[in-house]
Amino acid sequence: MKKITRQVYQERILRVLTYIQRHLDEPLELNELAAVAYFSPFHFHRVFRGLVGESLMEHIRRLRLERAVHRLRTTGRSILDIALEAGYETHESFTRAFRAQFGLPPSSARDGVRLAAAEGPRSGVHYQPRGEIPKFKPLTQGGAEMEMKIVKRQPTRVAFVRHIGPYPECGEAWGKLCAWAGPRGLLGPGTVMLGISYDDPEVTPPEKIRYDACVTVDDKVEPEGEVGVQTLRGGDYAMTVHQGPYEKLIETYGRIFGEWAPGSGRVVSSDPCLEIYLNDPHRTPPDRLRTEIYVPLE
Repeated sequence: MKKITRQVYQERILRVLTYIQRHLDEPLELNELAAVAYFSPFHFHRVFRGLVGESLMEHIRRLRLERAVHRLRTTGRSILDIALEAGYETHESFTRAFRAQFGLPPSSARDGVRLAAAEGPRSGVHYQPRGEIPKFKPLTQGGAEMEMKIVKRQPTRVAFVRHIGPYPECGEAWGKLCAWAGPRGLLGPGTVMLGISYDDPEVTPPEKIRYDACVTVDDKVEPEGEVGVQTLRGGDYAMTVHQGPYEKLIETYGRIFGEWAPGSGRVVSSDPCLEIYLNDPHRTPPDRLRTEIYVPLE
């Protein structure tokens, strides 16, 4: 089962890589590419990053820039024309992206200067001329072995405050939630603090990212103003513990969806993942923070 599952993951992502390569001149939307891969949009970008080694948007942007290098070197077209073809609205924005990727301005490629990054992309997928199948190499990660457990969770009722905006700015939502829950005696020793991160900041615009700051409550608690109440699904979850700053959670998610999920023999549900915070970030050094990550399974 594990071999078949990993093979299916690789075949689906390879199908997307080929589709991107053949439609590089067209708008490429998350929902469209998730449908090509037969994954839910919610988890597709995490699976993609885990197996390819870069986010979906990074991959598309890199391929367009690498193609621009080829066209700068082999055609007499203006830099602005090539910039527009690569999806940039101005010469300036193209130059900034080009310099960030290769360390030099676009004119350097036209002058024949060797661009090291263009010759050796960071991921295992390399630019190929239109029509050729990309070379696909699953991402491998180093470090200690990641321990994953399959656990069964009961439906969990929580009170929550929703935050809209970049994840690092969610502190205000937690402040409102705790200010509401404290006087009501809802922050006792048995209260679980958890978060629901709905969106990937590399896919969703920062101003539209959704996050729910949550505390567990009983059936007697009712919604009030900005504080809502919802019941999180029960059932099977894959669980691991992330140790370190919250900014590094994205790396653990990459390992879950790039290493564990393809070989697990289980199908990840389209429901959002849960994060349970085991210690207080105001009293704990960032490198000692511990977060349980729960990935819902079908």
